[in-house]
Amino acid sequence: MLLARAAATLTAGAVGVRLVADPRPLLAALAVVAGTTAAGLAVLSRHPHVAGHPVPVLAADALAVAGVLALDGGGVAFHCGAVGASALAGVLAGMRALPLAAGYTALGYTVAATVLPAGADPELAGFMLTFPIGCVLATAGAAVATAALRRHMELSVRVVASAQRTAAASERARLARELHDSVTKTLRGVSFAALALPQSLRRHPDLAEQLAGTVSRGAEVAAQEARELVDGLRLDTLDGDFAGTVQAICRRWSQVYGIPVRLVTAPVDPPVAVRYELCRILQEALQNVAQHASAAGTTVSLHQGRRHLLLRIHDDGRGFGLPADLSELRTAQHFGLIGMYERASTIQGSLHVASAPGRGTTVEVTVPA
Repeated sequence: MLLARAAATLTAGAVGVRLVADPRPLLAALAVVAGTTAAGLAVLSRHPHVAGHPVPVLAADALAVAGVLALDGGGVAFHCGAVGASALAGVLAGMRALPLAAGYTALGYTVAATVLPAGADPELAGFMLTFPIGCVLATAGAAVATAALRRHMELSVRVVASAQRTAAASERARLARELHDSVTKTLRGVSFAALALPQSLRRHPDLAEQLAGTVSRGAEVAAQEARELVDGLRLDTLDGDFAGTVQAICRRWSQVYGIPVRLVTAPVDPPVAVRYELCRILQEALQNVAQHASAAGTTVSLHQGRRHLLLRIHDDGRGFGLPADLSELRTAQHFGLIGMYERASTIQGSLHVASAPGRGTTVEVTVPA
């Protein structure tokens, strides 16, 4: 509002300079407008809380308008300044600033009646006598616009806060599911073995030795699963491009296992939950390539169409015969593929695996865009 008032006043004053016999008073008034605008902007930029105290701000602004009036003698600079001061009052105080605007309007009429000479041009007189009412209109318009902006900002804050709460709840649920599906189940098995250990020590030493080994191995597995869970949380940098995250995962895997990866990625920005599950599916698929495929190379592609996002991992390894039923995968101890299917379903996606002996393996994840 300060900038708008300064621009309008300086533009109108620049035109008025050519129409008056002695431009020095008008130029001095314009200098006051420019100086007070610069001072106001400097204060607001360093101390924005000043806007929360409208009375001293409007009092200082009224002094500036009075200075312009004293220098300009009731010319165009004063009228523009008065309308701008009324609009500023509407921004800071809302409809409560209408009495102040009425005061500026009364002052404008008084100045117009004093300045207008007898027998003045009717068009000039009409302009001078209708311009002051702009003070009231400017206050009302600025108050309405500011109230609408405030409501919009408050709604935006509520929407963002709601999204943050939803994201936090979703993240907690995901972590709980991860812990339940991995570490919790392992620790439960360790717990059962540990409970049976004391009684077995007395009656069945051989069994006790086996149970002790089970507890030890289970603890190691639980620790490994916990490390994998933590590593999974660190896979994705949320403030970065998802394609960059995919590239980083593939680069690290290639460095560890010495298998080259050809990347074909496009800029995509899926939701946080989708990013996480896709990263874990990619990680599991690459791990399968390293452990089972004996592949010479792998291709990873990431594309997004109008309706779907597609992540595709293909290797040129030895492949395997894919059963028609998931239960056969569980029987064959292919839990990694089952986990990938389950991860895809949690993000309303689908996973397709194509493989045959000697023809490599292709894993495709399709997620709604």
